[in-house]
Amino acid sequence: MRSRSGRIFALVVLAGGCGGAPPPESATEVVAVRRPTLAGDPAAADWAALPTHRAALLLQDVVEPRLLAPSTPEVRVKAMTDGARLAFRLEWSDATTNDLPDTGRFSDACAVQLPATTAPDVPAPQMGEAGRPVEIAYWRASWQAVVDGRPDAITAIHPGAAVDHYPFEAASLPPGSPEQQAMAKRYAPARALGNPMAGPRAKPVEDLVSEGPSTLRPAGETRSDGRGVRTAGGWAVVVVRPMPAAVGSDARTQVAFAVWDGERREVGARKMRTGWVPLLVEGPR
Repeated sequence: MRSRSGRIFALVVLAGGCGGAPPPESATEVVAVRRPTLAGDPAAADWAALPTHRAALLLQDVVEPRLLAPSTPEVRVKAMTDGARLAFRLEWSDATTNDLPDTGRFSDACAVQLPATTAPDVPAPQMGEAGRPVEIAYWRASWQAVVDGRPDAITAIHPGAAVDHYPFEAASLPPGSPEQQAMAKRYAPARALGNPMAGPRAKPVEDLVSEGPSTLRPAGETRSDGRGVRTAGGWAVVVVRPMPAAVGSDARTQVAFAVWDGERREVGARKMRTGWVPLLVEGPR
């Protein structure tokens, strides 16, 4: 007897022999298809033949600050695994690019959430429960822009600005001198104290842990990675994270997703999100 994932592969083969029909869609679950290597680029050809799960997004109207106006209707998800890691490709519609940090600006973003342990009774999808944590890999467009090479400079964030005197770029202090470094710390206290949110970013993804609303905190280290690119109609983002310790071959667990639209001032709890979605992790064939 063939597994459900085996039937999906058969459909892919048939589709490929019938004039390039689109890949099958998995209506009820996300299938992490087994691959020897993972595709970290959202535009990689390896993603084309994988089944797509269309996850309807819901208002976050459970805790404050709530989101009461619908924005992004759905996120289209594909997944693959090499046995040690999981890669999720998220794609959604977004007419505007929001990747600039500043007062009153909000970044486009997305997140992938998994329960820390695999059990029939999963914690609440609203970021877990006390004593029942969830693991979250969070991608932000503003971080991606920095990783892609946007300088950490006022003229990069405000291209029309004319700098008369700015502590980080003032010509009166030689770059790298003790005086310049002391001035930089004075005007960037978060960076001086080692606040991880201050940057500069080496990755566009951060690993977080939560045990319910208002308990979100950074994980001990960020082991996930990712990459996001603009598409013709929005964003495509790949998030690659380690396999949860309790998930083995041909295992089933749950996964949830969230999307933030910066143009609509979505940030923190103001987001569109899913409930738990069944996730099948394929083993070797």
